[in-house]
Amino acid sequence: MDFAAGVIAFPGGRVDGVDSSGWEFSSDLLEAHAAAWERTSVSHDLSEASDKAGRLIAAALRELAEECDISLEPGALTPWANWITSEGLPKRFDTYFFVSTLAPNLQPRHVTTEASDSHWMPVRQLIEEEAAGMLRLLPPTLAILDELFEVGAAKQAIQNRRIIESVLLRPDSIEEFYRTRRALRSVRDLKD
Repeated sequence: MDFAAGVIAFPGGRVDGVDSSGWEFSSDLLEAHAAAWERTSVSHDLSEASDKAGRLIAAALRELAEECDISLEPGALTPWANWITSEGLPKRFDTYFFVSTLAPNLQPRHVTTEASDSHWMPVRQLIEEEAAGMLRLLPPTLAILDELFEVGAAKQAIQNRRIIESVLLRPDSIEEFYRTRRALRSVRDLKD
């Protein structure tokens, strides 16, 4: 990616026009996702919240298929986080993250042209290799990995209903984000 070359990222991408129609998600699923995103831009207009939630689900499912050759049921996606880039940057994103568990028979594959390589790694390994300077990860990726590590397992993450607040990380606070994260990690390492 031109804005983050050499950086590890979760599979995903933008909501396209194709994500706006053709899906038949249950009203219960749409309402649950709209409620999960209630403190984000999805629910700024309550009359459109379910429709926006449906577009996010459709985009996530499509991107998983395009980038990893994985097909999931819509109900397998659990809303997790919303990160927004600051105003004034050349590229802005309002990004929604989901967590899911994969059945043992599902093996993600590298089928995208948007990345030079695709592979799956345990959360602990990603965090350790980033701390050792072997991998580069963007702040949202690091924060989400830290959260998942704290929870302990994807199944536990999915069972816990989260209050999702939009995170807006200003460009002038990115270095502080990494400094704070390193300090917290050092404290955690001392306890282990």
